[in-house]
Amino acid sequence: MFKRVASDVLGLSDVGSVISPADYDKVDADDYVLHEDNEKIYFLIKSKTDEYCFTNKALIHLDGTSAISKKRTLHRYSFSEHKITNVHLETAGTVDLDVEIKFVIGSTAFSIDVHKKHIEELKDLYKALIRIAEITRENEFSMEYAQQSLNLAATTLSRIATKEESVVNDFRDLNEMAFNWLMNSRKKYNVKDFGFVYERYINN
Repeated sequence: MFKRVASDVLGLSDVGSVISPADYDKVDADDYVLHEDNEKIYFLIKSKTDEYCFTNKALIHLDGTSAISKKRTLHRYSFSEHKITNVHLETAGTVDLDVEIKFVIGSTAFSIDVHKKHIEELKDLYKALIRIAEITRENEFSMEYAQQSLNLAATTLSRIATKEESVVNDFRDLNEMAFNWLMNSRKKYNVKDFGFVYERYINN
């Protein structure tokens, strides 16, 4: 019941507001955060129709069609599966009331209007999203290099002339090593929790 009137309580309009951590329990998105798996909200933008909830693991978007409708569509974009690219922050002009944070996650483009009084908080979010995008891109390159290195090792082994039994044993050993190496590389380079980035840049 309380969350239904949260927009009025928080003084929201069609232009988004940055919600303080003390009020996270007043928004609907909090119900969809995987608290059981140590997921945590680090930044939240809310208007009368939409909520944009940035957690250490994903962007949770509650998409509303109108301020008077109770219907919402829930979208979840995991950072480990959907890369962030094209991050931009458009500051307000002299007569503008809002600023815009823009980015692409996966194949979905976002342009979020936020009241210009929240520009300092948005600068922090901008930095965090830029850093997440950089880490994801760097790790993608590292995984590609690891795969290329493994392919080179396999090709080199196949060219070595040895007895048939030795080749079988070498192939088995290489296959086991490759599996373990790729699994370890995936754990290292496929980051799923970006809490450390938010904690560095978000100052709320």
